[in-house]
Amino acid sequence: MTSPTTTRETPLVECRNVWKVFGARSREAIAAIREKGLGKREVLTDYNCVVGVHDASFTVGKGEIFCIMGLSGSGKSTLIRLLNRLIDPSLGEVLVKGRAINGLAAPDLRALRAKTIGMVFQNVALIPTRTVLENAAFGLEVQGIAPADRRRIATDALTRVGLADWLHRYPRELSGGMQQRVGLARAIAADPEIILMDEPFSALDPLIRRQLQDEFRQLTKSLGKSAVFITHDLDEAIRIGDRIAIMKDGAMVQTGTAEEIVMNPADQYVADFVAGISRIHLVKAASVMMPVADYTDAPVANLARTGLDADIDALIHLVLASPHQAVAVAEGDALRGVVTARTLLEGLKGDAAPMAHGA
Repeated sequence: MTSPTTTRETPLVECRNVWKVFGARSREAIAAIREKGLGKREVLTDYNCVVGVHDASFTVGKGEIFCIMGLSGSGKSTLIRLLNRLIDPSLGEVLVKGRAINGLAAPDLRALRAKTIGMVFQNVALIPTRTVLENAAFGLEVQGIAPADRRRIATDALTRVGLADWLHRYPRELSGGMQQRVGLARAIAADPEIILMDEPFSALDPLIRRQLQDEFRQLTKSLGKSAVFITHDLDEAIRIGDRIAIMKDGAMVQTGTAEEIVMNPADQYVADFVAGISRIHLVKAASVMMPVADYTDAPVANLARTGLDADIDALIHLVLASPHQAVAVAEGDALRGVVTARTLLEGLKGDAAPMAHGA
């Protein structure tokens, strides 16, 4: 999967060496972390400060869904609040569309939140005395949009999330999943370029949660939006994200596509995180093929062919159907590698990609 950030376009969101340390001695604590390598617990003990975000740098490109995941206390929710300046960084810089937001005046900051960035929290905070339509139109009302226009825009947003028949109901009449849909409709009604999602589905039943994950990804892509999605669930991050960042103790331990992280974890912490993840639809031929020159069991020209994006599930069927128990991997007319029963097993087990040793 090619990341949108590989283009030369200005990223929609960029963090440059961003820190957030809570406490009166935050500057001293940051200096001590840099100079002495102090950990989160030592900073709390020695400086009475809490490390929220530790030197985070990343970009989010146009049309990209960027997932930030980690356990409770890893800093992910603190980080997302820095992106629309609900809190200020202790050090570093946050840019939105190439513009530093650290020093924005209050009117410009309000405009940023109203028109460029939408946000959906885990607690969607619907107004109980307002209808679904009125809740979805609330942000537009705050912006001073005319009543007829905001009703039209909010109705369209609610239709997109499947609530066209619930416009005049009240939040108490909706399920948890439906309330989250209202929150999403409220966010997209303002037509923001960037949507921030802070664990919006974590309290929902698994079946409803998976349905909303799929709907969110499809809707975000169809509208051409970018999103930063916070979660503690790696399965959810894989299902939704184009790229994933894994956080621990405020620091970003590894960033990459789901396949990159699962196949090449940066350290034991990440390896433990991904140990139980099914690879069957995640890992592609490009990650489990051997170089053509290393395959000597049969003429490669006699092998069936598949593409670089064929997943392990498809490859298993192809290899089992082959008299040679192998399949050639091609990109257009060019042969790129060969997948065998052995390389498939290595891919499922989680060994390093064969091409990494012989490409």
